[in-house]
Amino acid sequence: MDLSVLEGRRVVLGVSGGIAAYKAVEVCRLMVGAGAHVVPVMTADAHRFIGEVTLSALASEPVHTSLWDDASPIPHTRLGQDAEVIVVAPATARILSAYATGSSEDLLTATLIATRAPVVVCPAMHTEMWEHPAVQDNIALLRARGVTVVDPQSGRLAGGDLGAGRLADPATVLAAVCAVLARGRDLIGLSVVVTAGGTREPIDAVRMIANRSSGRQGHAIADAASRRGATVTVITTSDLATPPGATVLHVETAQQMHDATLEAAETADVVVMTAAVADFRPVCASAGKIKKRDGIPEIVLEKTPDILLALGERKRPGQTIVGFAAETDDLVANARQKLEQKHVDLVVANDVSAPGVGFGLTTNAVTILGADGTCSEVPLADKGLIAGAVLDSVMRFRTGRETQ
Repeated sequence: MDLSVLEGRRVVLGVSGGIAAYKAVEVCRLMVGAGAHVVPVMTADAHRFIGEVTLSALASEPVHTSLWDDASPIPHTRLGQDAEVIVVAPATARILSAYATGSSEDLLTATLIATRAPVVVCPAMHTEMWEHPAVQDNIALLRARGVTVVDPQSGRLAGGDLGAGRLADPATVLAAVCAVLARGRDLIGLSVVVTAGGTREPIDAVRMIANRSSGRQGHAIADAASRRGATVTVITTSDLATPPGATVLHVETAQQMHDATLEAAETADVVVMTAAVADFRPVCASAGKIKKRDGIPEIVLEKTPDILLALGERKRPGQTIVGFAAETDDLVANARQKLEQKHVDLVVANDVSAPGVGFGLTTNAVTILGADGTCSEVPLADKGLIAGAVLDSVMRFRTGRETQ
């Protein structure tokens, strides 16, 4: 964690009304200690858990609490415009709901809606609340809009209960803020193509060969690239949300993804091949439904086009190609072999047999290997944070190549 990125940066720290509000005091202290100018904003309910004097004493200026009693006639606008990042720790279910739905009933929610700065929310609540479908829908919506979510941890909660919902520790919150500030808009001027989802190869009119890929990791990378200033093209089999302003191409089969990706790659600076492409397809697909009464059909398979190999072979000078490798054993060895055989620059490998990793989940853990000999591990984290780490590796690779 590079704390130097906080030096001189203006951070709005939002504190809402949960028992974990006491941890915001330590978050504030750490950020101020690293040189940040921290502007605290407390909700009315936050005052039930920590004192305004405590936060004012540790922050860079007194606590802001009201839309109506502030020195500025439009405090939410000023706070939102001046912020370089907004952090909400803890973020209660109410705050998450208000932010997701655009309800600006207090100074904190109004500031969140009035900013174009990156936002980091750190949920904290009881397990039953955290797992409620409404809360999870709001979290998914905020992620889709580019908000960084620092997932709560499992542990002891208020009342002595144990479970998920405990606010992430202050060091984890600080690391997420530093990562957001470090990235900034470093992809401005770059054209990035991202593939996502699993391809579907028809057997007949109703059946297909497919895989478990949800497209979440690819869409997270597209979102992160867009937030960092790239011009983004998403080639996807998924119906997940895509970044505003992105070019979106919906495909189904490996051949369709092959054709769309190679065409988009002709002018792309970076291609991130996150999609899980079927390796085989039926030679002949039935136009109608195959009936049980006709017996077990004989399905002859053929290989699908190798999109990553084609990208590697056609790679232009200055272009960066990133492949993904979902493995269940010999992770690094298999990924390195793929890196060499496909002639690509980076391979992002994950062990989909590990807990919390892989298809259909909101979390992932990856090892990123580079053609320059680099190898970095990213431990289990939200797929949005994994997306940031992948793009960080892309930029390090490109910067290193430019300086050679």
